[in-house]
Amino acid sequence: MSLLKSTDDLLSLRERAIYALGVRVPGASQPQFRNDVVVCGSTGCRSANSQQVLKALQAQIIQRELDKAVRVISTGCRGLCAVGPVMQIFPSGVFYNRVQITDVPEIVEQTLVGGKIIERLCFRDVAQNKRLAHYLDIPFYNRQLPIVLRNCGLIDPQNIEEYIATDGYLGLTKALELSPEEVIEIIKNSGLRGRGGAGFSTGIKWELCRRVAKQPKYVICNADEGDPGAFMDRSILEADPHSVIEGMVIAAYAIGAPLGYIYVRAEYPLAVIHLRRAIAQARAYGLLGENILGSGFSFDLHLKEGAGAFVCGEEMALIASVEGRRGEPRPKPPFPAVSGLWNRPTVVNNVKTYALTPRIILRGPEWFSSIGTSKSPGTAVFALTGKIRNTGLIEVPMGITLREIIYDIGGGIPKKRQFKAVQTGGPLGGCLPASALDTPVDFDSLTEAGATMGSGGMIVVDERTCMVEFAKYFLTFATAESCGKCVPCRIGGQRLLEVLTRITSGAGTPRDLDEIERISRNMREASLCALGQLTPGPVMSALRFFREEYEAHVYDKFCLAGVCKGLYELHVDADRCAGCGLCKKACSQDAISGNRKEPHVIDQLKCIQCGACVEACNLDAIVAQPRGKGVHAIAVA
Repeated sequence: MSLLKSTDDLLSLRERAIYALGVRVPGASQPQFRNDVVVCGSTGCRSANSQQVLKALQAQIIQRELDKAVRVISTGCRGLCAVGPVMQIFPSGVFYNRVQITDVPEIVEQTLVGGKIIERLCFRDVAQNKRLAHYLDIPFYNRQLPIVLRNCGLIDPQNIEEYIATDGYLGLTKALELSPEEVIEIIKNSGLRGRGGAGFSTGIKWELCRRVAKQPKYVICNADEGDPGAFMDRSILEADPHSVIEGMVIAAYAIGAPLGYIYVRAEYPLAVIHLRRAIAQARAYGLLGENILGSGFSFDLHLKEGAGAFVCGEEMALIASVEGRRGEPRPKPPFPAVSGLWNRPTVVNNVKTYALTPRIILRGPEWFSSIGTSKSPGTAVFALTGKIRNTGLIEVPMGITLREIIYDIGGGIPKKRQFKAVQTGGPLGGCLPASALDTPVDFDSLTEAGATMGSGGMIVVDERTCMVEFAKYFLTFATAESCGKCVPCRIGGQRLLEVLTRITSGAGTPRDLDEIERISRNMREASLCALGQLTPGPVMSALRFFREEYEAHVYDKFCLAGVCKGLYELHVDADRCAGCGLCKKACSQDAISGNRKEPHVIDQLKCIQCGACVEACNLDAIVAQPRGKGVHAIAVA
């Protein structure tokens, strides 16, 4: 028996939910609780014991008899993963980071009861050299524009009524009052492009599928996120699963599909749990199943757990996996919109694309198209990781520059080191150098610059990164994930990896540089799907922008960054060394000797080139020496 049978029932529930959550929902009155304390319960913060902090806080609230005035809930990702576990207190907006169980009694006594701020738990902004107590004062947050992430870290992802209280399912309600053609027209006019990487027009894809006469039709959510360093889709599904479900119901209504699948990686256990609960709740409330909200439209959803094959991010390989076959792509056309799941018309979109859809329907295409750029409207969600102070999940308007993301939001490079490159688009993307920092972040600008938007991975590296080894890392991943169906990808990737392995081991020849370009060209032109076509991307972009590093490996047998073992020797620069002993203490092989306040020496027979001494030294005194060719400082600041 569904709890909601009409739009009026949904609106009535929303009013009751707003009353219950009053302090955290704009426009609400008579709040039930004086304070809401939200603790990040995402996978990242859980690994830092956030759930133990949550339980300790709940116990303290009950012990102090504050449970009628203070509510404690576990939310999804709040974005600032670098300083977890994080906690927010509403309505004040106080933001605490790196919270430990031992901090809980003081938080209850000083902040929840006494109204005082505990400065040591506040976020420390390096640029301003001060503690910031409120999250809106933190540059990481105040430079963002959350649309997809608007509920992440603010609502309980396992409570459908909290989602409904924040305008949840109102986009679906509005869509059901329109014709399917009108819904498609809104999406087309908004300019929404798929957030899975290709950037194809979402509205046109839906329109093509609707025009096909074959039945039944299907919608699929591609949540097979396998990029190294990427966690955008996982975080959204953990923090706000109903936004994706609502978007899928709207898409199904637009194309006339009675059934849909969410294809999610089995390695995302928390996302799977939250999705299963959300789907069950939506069914119970009549937002999935027969005759949704009395509209006459019926649609249901199933969850399909993938086994972790990166190639299943490609839509045809994903479809094959849903059908129970080996995840392999097939030639296109026909495209899935014409012949997809079980040879029926199918719309495949990314998690972020579906999460944007309800907001576009609710607020209108003009609102969405006014954000970002003319050709790439709206916002982009990135997992910002690597050698950067503020790693985490961000959402920014399209057209923002890489410099703004890395320095204003990301806080710049730690340890006073220098920015070297940023990899966008994951293992199939490309890396851009410092000269490209003012590149606008949108589909077309990044492609023109030599990278890709991809699904939203963004990895920053500093001058201690060897770009040859960096490219080899991504190539190793992409090659291992090849399904092996087509020769250019299966064999070409292996040959390309062999070339880079020779170069990083000091056995490379000048001919190898030409071989890289030849193999890459053939893979791009002849591979069956995007995995093979884009696998050479990181290698070619690194060769394009950092050719001097490749040539140093080949001609001088020297790694400029001091990373590739065997292509350098570590020495102590006597003019810089203060004899502090930090390098000596960090060395696990007892390879460093010297007295206090005197220059130290590295024993080359004992040194295993682990780099621990380089990390420990604060004076740039550890230098790299190519055998017989002088001394070169390792790129550390």
